[in-house]
Amino acid sequence: MTKAIHSYRNKERMSGEGKVVCVTGGSGYIGSWLIKHLLQKGYTVKATVRDPSDSKKTDHLLALDGAKERLHLFKADLLAEGSFDSVVDGCDGVFHSASPVLFSATDPQTELIDPAIKGTLNVLKSCAKVKSVKRVVITSSMAAVLRSRRPLTADVVVDETWYSDPEVCKELKVWYALSKTLAEEAAWNFAKENAIDLVTINPTYVIGPMLQPTLNSSVEMILNLIKGAETYPNAYYSSADIRDVVDVHIQAFEVPSASGRYCVVPNVLHYSEVVKIIHEHYPTLHLPEKCDETQLLSPSFKVSNEKAKSLGINYIPFEVTLKGTIESLKEKGFLTI
Repeated sequence: MTKAIHSYRNKERMSGEGKVVCVTGGSGYIGSWLIKHLLQKGYTVKATVRDPSDSKKTDHLLALDGAKERLHLFKADLLAEGSFDSVVDGCDGVFHSASPVLFSATDPQTELIDPAIKGTLNVLKSCAKVKSVKRVVITSSMAAVLRSRRPLTADVVVDETWYSDPEVCKELKVWYALSKTLAEEAAWNFAKENAIDLVTINPTYVIGPMLQPTLNSSVEMILNLIKGAETYPNAYYSSADIRDVVDVHIQAFEVPSASGRYCVVPNVLHYSEVVKIIHEHYPTLHLPEKCDETQLLSPSFKVSNEKAKSLGINYIPFEVTLKGTIESLKEKGFLTI
């Protein structure tokens, strides 16, 4: 991590002192890092998990600095209305990161769409019942931004005004994108009707070090690339560092003027560039040498990061993120070099 980023992140480290926030999906990749950074800043965190007694899901959270004094775990069910009532009561802010991330599903409605939409609305309904919640920050996705009939080309700059089209998602059978698109749409409608101060964060594929012991889908993409793949995709790969993503979440809560949506896409590179960077740092890895002999799967495009940078975010360099991802895969036992 560069010195500038390090100093920025410690500048107002204890600004959460005396404040209480809720994090849904606390044992997940983004949820875990959110809790870590919020505890570092002095917040008291009420986090929801499916099963607080499952040590595989909670041990890494309970081991965080400040967890013993300021982390409280609660059982909550995304599909049960009222499940979040007692958790959000007394909170200054709510970070809703609980939503399934699956890039393939046998039953999209049950596995992805219902939990995404109903879960989001159940959290917001609970927030609408209490006066303490000042702002809700929802983890959305670039999947809710990019899937439309608007052409993606090298000269196009995507920004927060872009929205995915549910009909296009259905046509392409991209069910994860559909779940995030419909969930975000439902969130904005409910927030408007109930005067909730809502902000959504729309990151691309999130990689970097893992806190949780299990492998998440976006980091698994990197593992699949470096663990014996014969070819790499003829596509452009966009990514964001997990630490930057959670910092955008926290700044979006803390900065009074923050509003609307925030795209978080600091890196867009062809897979050939990704493989080249990995090879420079890990020359002994068995990396794919050839590109898929297929039509370009995803075009090169630009995403405006101006809005996210207006929150004071200084993005971690891609090489640092990539190295952190691979070192974490080694540390967790998913990769042997």
